[in-house]
Amino acid sequence: MRYLMRIAVVLLCGAAFLAGCSKKTPPMESREASEDRQVPQNAQPSENPPSSPSTSTSPAASTSPSAPAEVMALNEANFDSQIRQGVVLVDFWATWCGPCRIQGPIVEQVAKQIGGAAKIAKLDVDAATTIAQRFNIDSIPTLIVFKDGKPVQQFVGITEAETLVSAIQGALKS
Repeated sequence: MRYLMRIAVVLLCGAAFLAGCSKKTPPMESREASEDRQVPQNAQPSENPPSSPSTSTSPAASTSPSAPAEVMALNEANFDSQIRQGVVLVDFWATWCGPCRIQGPIVEQVAKQIGGAAKIAKLDVDAATTIAQRFNIDSIPTLIVFKDGKPVQQFVGITEAETLVSAIQGALKS
């Protein structure tokens, strides 16, 4: 019986981790520590990102323009203007969220695969609370695909690159 209880607890904890973080504010001491590691809003990815074999052979790579892959930082001032036209994937995240840190490199991989065909962006929910509230972001990471300013698909929790690329390509075709 104890063995079954341990398995159940491990499964529940794993599911909670994969589902993402609740949007509740963390304790003050962990929040202060994460502020020291916070990424600046204007941070840019490296000019020459390493190429991987899977990126060059993916279907998205063949349909994307040769524009450099870039994940832009959004805030309350530029959010609406950046999602207004075209297809945009927005990663709603926070510096203190463990699953968000796992999702970050996946979003960068999606940006490399998509290239200039769509915008890929991140929005820190702690810095842009009104936008997070507007889209009812209760758990993070939450990723929303927008087309011409309207949300067309939403993902909560850690989401694989292939799933995100497929959603973006579907929005581009529609």
